[in-house]
Amino acid sequence: MEEKAFRYLIGRLDFNNLLNLVDAVREPAPWMGPASLYRLWLDEVPADAHLRHAAYFNLGVELANIGDTAGAEASYNAALALKSDFLIAAINLGLMAEQQGRNDDALETWRRCIQADDMRTTLLNQRGRLLERLGRFEEAERELYRSLLTVPKQSDAISHWLHLRLKMCAYPAFLPVPGLTKDDIVASAGGLSLMSLFDENAVVNRWVERWSARFGTPQRLAPAEGYDHEKVRIGYLSSDYNLHPVSMLMVELIEKHDRARFEVYGYDMGLDDNSYLRHRILGAFDKWFRVAEMSDDQAAQLMREHELDILVDLNGLTDGSRPGIVRRKPAPVQITYLGFVGSLPIPELDYAIVDDFVVPQDLAGDFHPKPLYMPGCYQSNDSKAPVDPSPSRESVGLPADKFVYTCFSNTYKITEEIFEAWMRILGQAENSVLWLLARTPWARQNMLDRAAARGIAPERLIFAGPASPAQYLARLPLADLFLDTHPYNSGTTASDALRMGLPLVTYSGKTFASRMAGSLLRTVGLAGGITTSVDDYVALAVKLGRDPDAYKAFRDTLAGGEAWRRALGDMDRFVPELEERLLAVRLTPGKAG
Repeated sequence: MEEKAFRYLIGRLDFNNLLNLVDAVREPAPWMGPASLYRLWLDEVPADAHLRHAAYFNLGVELANIGDTAGAEASYNAALALKSDFLIAAINLGLMAEQQGRNDDALETWRRCIQADDMRTTLLNQRGRLLERLGRFEEAERELYRSLLTVPKQSDAISHWLHLRLKMCAYPAFLPVPGLTKDDIVASAGGLSLMSLFDENAVVNRWVERWSARFGTPQRLAPAEGYDHEKVRIGYLSSDYNLHPVSMLMVELIEKHDRARFEVYGYDMGLDDNSYLRHRILGAFDKWFRVAEMSDDQAAQLMREHELDILVDLNGLTDGSRPGIVRRKPAPVQITYLGFVGSLPIPELDYAIVDDFVVPQDLAGDFHPKPLYMPGCYQSNDSKAPVDPSPSRESVGLPADKFVYTCFSNTYKITEEIFEAWMRILGQAENSVLWLLARTPWARQNMLDRAAARGIAPERLIFAGPASPAQYLARLPLADLFLDTHPYNSGTTASDALRMGLPLVTYSGKTFASRMAGSLLRTVGLAGGITTSVDDYVALAVKLGRDPDAYKAFRDTLAGGEAWRRALGDMDRFVPELEERLLAVRLTPGKAG
């Protein structure tokens, strides 16, 4: 058929018949390809043809699929010019702008697209997601709140909205939303938010069970009886092989694994930040594989082909996690470690590496999976982390003549209750300041506002500037006392403080997250820093800030960090202890699990 005749015929098709033709000719001559068919139809039909906007949208999709981003963008814009409330065209146009780094264009596209109430939420949520990724937390929180005011029961929007409020120290965290109860918000909150707000394993368990039910029951890949390799093949799965606390803690463990007994695989599903730490940890694996671009099925199948004896998931349900991989059971023994410090009742997990302080026997009944107890502290560390020369107090904006309390934990862990406790401490220890790490202006301002409301002058809150990991460690000894968060304790940060000889006061509760710092203190011989109520926490911090003799004895216990090096930093002891437990749970044919 000649092209002229074809044009005449296609111009007589309605849109539905056009779709049928497109589906029928996915592999024709170039001039008859799907994109060409849509263009021909648009050229030949009247300007007011029914569903012309939909043809422009489909043309945009086809052009995007073949890499013609300029043409796709023009097509989506044409669709929106014909139908300004065409939601999916606005979403695709905005996503294309975002992928090209034109974030303001993406936000504007989603802002101007007019929608009815029941559709507006999608655009608001897209704006909130991108604004959060760009670090514009206050705008992101506002967009998500507007979305929830329109349609309250949106689980993903609730989860991001609540976590944003925690990161901004926006008190109270549970802002009223018409149509939502506090229980509704809790039911949709994320794991990190729940561990920051509740000292109860049961709360996290319910969330994990609801979340994991989304996956159904995938096919399990590994043989139940295990393998019979000469060396144990152990794989570590993580999205954090970069400048991240997990790698900061894990790197020396990977380096020191006994290669006579273990073959060590790394599975990388995170960002490549080209940092020294990423190069160091990836270089420590015997073999490592990039699985970020693979589907869950592909990544799990790769692990199955490698015949791993043990898979250690270092994410749990933290940012970047891929629990769909774990749920496919690519290894006969699967362990959760370090990244998610909470109960994790996922059926395909067999063990969690813990110690008897973070999960004492009387609390183990509500903790999942089965505890695999280390004889000392559960936490791996890196004794080789570089430290810069220590600066002066004056150079980092600290007063020379004040008692300096500090907390360098993530702001989402600074709950309203713990911040109120800090204000009580400052109120009773008059000659003191509080040194904080707050990366966003909203967290800083919210804390300053709350402090002012409690009668604490703004100059008594000092905010640390940016620093490299080596600079950050060097600063820690400038403070006098680290005030831990509750119920989500400091983990890596608490260990860093003790490494640098900075003593710590913690409030230990009933969950792994609320007992991390207590385990570290017990291990370095400073159990006197463990309290079990907020009033005792305040009283101890005030006493140490006001009684120089008591404080000196407390700090001297750490011997300038020597206590850390003898205990938490002794990786020559820690690695074999961990390996003995891994060998004990390995499954081999003929051995019961």
